[in-house]
Amino acid sequence: MKAKKTLSVTLAAAMAAGLLAGCGGSASTATSTAEAASTADSTSTAASTEAEAPAAAGKVYYLNFKPEQDEAWQDLAKKYTEETGVPVTVVTAASGQYETTLMSEMAKSDAPTLFQVNGPVGLANWKDYCYDLSGTKIAGDLTSDSYALKDGDQMLGIGYVIESYGLITNKTLLEKAGYTVDDIKSFADLKKVAEDITARKDELGFSAFTSAGMDGSSDWRYKTHLANLPIYFEYQADGIDNTDAIKGTYLDNYKDIFDLYINNSTCDPAELAGKTGDDSRNEFLAEEAVFFQNGSWEYNNLVGTDKPFTDDDLTMLPIYVGVGDEANQGLCTGTENYWCVNKEASEDDINATLDFIYWCVSSDEGTKAMADDMGFVIPFKNAAESPNLFVKVDKEMTAAGKTPVAWNFSTMPSENWKNGVGSALTAYAAGTGSWDDVVTAFVDGWASEAALNAAA
Repeated sequence: MKAKKTLSVTLAAAMAAGLLAGCGGSASTATSTAEAASTADSTSTAASTEAEAPAAAGKVYYLNFKPEQDEAWQDLAKKYTEETGVPVTVVTAASGQYETTLMSEMAKSDAPTLFQVNGPVGLANWKDYCYDLSGTKIAGDLTSDSYALKDGDQMLGIGYVIESYGLITNKTLLEKAGYTVDDIKSFADLKKVAEDITARKDELGFSAFTSAGMDGSSDWRYKTHLANLPIYFEYQADGIDNTDAIKGTYLDNYKDIFDLYINNSTCDPAELAGKTGDDSRNEFLAEEAVFFQNGSWEYNNLVGTDKPFTDDDLTMLPIYVGVGDEANQGLCTGTENYWCVNKEASEDDINATLDFIYWCVSSDEGTKAMADDMGFVIPFKNAAESPNLFVKVDKEMTAAGKTPVAWNFSTMPSENWKNGVGSALTAYAAGTGSWDDVVTAFVDGWASEAALNAAA
């Protein structure tokens, strides 16, 4: 079939790219390639199938993108199987390895029936596999068509979660340093506070920022989420929502915020290549730093039973980079998480998958799990109110007239582009590369990847 042929070509291209990276890439590129090759180490857990109910006509296999929600998805899948008898398997890809895992799993005879893409660029790679969701029950439950991912008249993806990211802030430590969140309303304010904390680090006993780790479990925070800021402001200035040729208008601002992170953190910049996402989180949990760039998905890792924080201890600040109306800037809010149903699956499995995702976003049990256990805000009519503090902060900021920063990183031309920027950032932090290398990876890399996309 056409889709199977397309995947064979994609896999061959990916393997060729891996060989090239292994021969001529930088050390960090080679590491990334090695990690991609070891996707057998990804979190992979089957939930379900042993229910006592009668065997169902179809089954569901969900390849989950979010490691931090793996346990919650396993529990929800088990409940659904117990209630309906439909076998639901959830496999969770390792952080930073979703696309590689998806290519591998889709090549198997028992491929995922439910997967995700991260926006228009991701859809371009997988649209031959996407079932048209137009007219389905879950499509009818969307609060807005703006959460649908379309190709012409076909609805090939549905956004299932709206999230926010920014600077998670320990208000207690900030106050120990002599400041409150009201003292930080711009990049200049953030720089003043961070550098003062660094100057008094030994006296205070903590740093300004957690480590900006550039290991594969953490680098997405900087090569994707932080890189969104200069893209967003360039799009705003030029009145566009996509481009084949990013200009890099605000890359000096990108440098300023990255410099602030790496020069005012828990470790020397040269150590960042090996620092992980867990390192950064654990530093924050141990109250070794005031600021932790991450998103609303981190809430359950920070607050709750056996966690050190309550809602009173934390908040989330916008990521200020010295551009635009900073006094009225909100959090970075949007989605890159779009569910797609595999049209290559059997009719029974497609129907079982459609029923499962509709149950997740419409039933009391499903919506409660997504709100309480996963901390999700879901764009569906029956959504439960999320107890997530960071979701509430975003809502309060928006209600106060602050403008959320859109998630424009879904327009980044490829994962290869992100990896190029990540490698350049890592070398720059270590002192083995220059900022000009970052600019080249950002601007020239964007143009070359966009040209490859156009030629595909």
